[in-house]
Amino acid sequence: MSEHTNTRTRSTETEAENERDETTGCPECGGKVAADSEHGEAVCIDCGLVVEEDAIDRGPEWRAFDSAEKDQKSRVGAPTTNMMHDKGLSTNIDWRDQDAYGNSLDSRQRQKMQRLRKWNERFRTRDSKERNLKQALGEIDRMSSALGLPENVRETASVIYRRALDENLLPGRSIEGVSTASVYAAARQAGVPRSLDEVAGVSRVEKSEIARTYRYVVRELGLEVAPADPESYVPRFASELGLSEEAENRARKLLGNAKEQGVHSGKSPVGLAAAAVYAASLLTNEKTTQAAVSEVADISEVTIRNRYHELLEAEQDLAFV
Repeated sequence: MSEHTNTRTRSTETEAENERDETTGCPECGGKVAADSEHGEAVCIDCGLVVEEDAIDRGPEWRAFDSAEKDQKSRVGAPTTNMMHDKGLSTNIDWRDQDAYGNSLDSRQRQKMQRLRKWNERFRTRDSKERNLKQALGEIDRMSSALGLPENVRETASVIYRRALDENLLPGRSIEGVSTASVYAAARQAGVPRSLDEVAGVSRVEKSEIARTYRYVVRELGLEVAPADPESYVPRFASELGLSEEAENRARKLLGNAKEQGVHSGKSPVGLAAAAVYAASLLTNEKTTQAAVSEVADISEVTIRNRYHELLEAEQDLAFV
């Protein structure tokens, strides 16, 4: 059979599969048809009619029982990611001077690999824009790691920085400042916010520049960033202080009462969360010190004391209503 005939046959099979996918109803009763991948069948959920059998399994022929085995057997590379300036599509040359069997290379091969690494690095960053992006994404990864942010936040921060670079927002601003603002905005969008003091602690720029750049980036890119919710800080503070789930729930309840009374308006969400955690620890007999909470939340003990009294008064006022 010729190659043209094989291509036409595969095209016909694909069209037939697409038609079956579009008609999801059972031909007998009109019920919903579900795919049973284990038996290679398509079965009607309502009447049990086998609509299709002996379906072709287009997945891999191998099985894997953990992530390491899956990575070892997979024949494809890593997925593309915005966290790398070239989205992970370029070649990486290992820094170790070893062959595939772990044997050391001779001096001639080592010189050759060193030369290949140098040219590979030059080709990966061909212009100033790519060099800018490489430096910024490295900063985003470093700060996100120091702040304990998950991978989805790093991905979002990388996308925000790419947009800022494409829309020419960087002239007059430092790469580190825009990178830090991107991390701060991404963390708030993902619901795992970090305070400005925490972000400034791992950044190479001043707090005032981070705040100014953040406002500029959000305004120019039209980012939708909701005000930080004090409750989003509670789990992290409670975990770092070693408090129980009961204390964490009590802190959430205190913050909920404060919102009903309007006490939270105009107050720092970090300060309210820290005070709620401190008050909850006392109410649940899991006593901790204001100094410990202050260190975890990176906020002064005076703020904790002031917010602590306000939260308890709000709860008492609500109880008398």
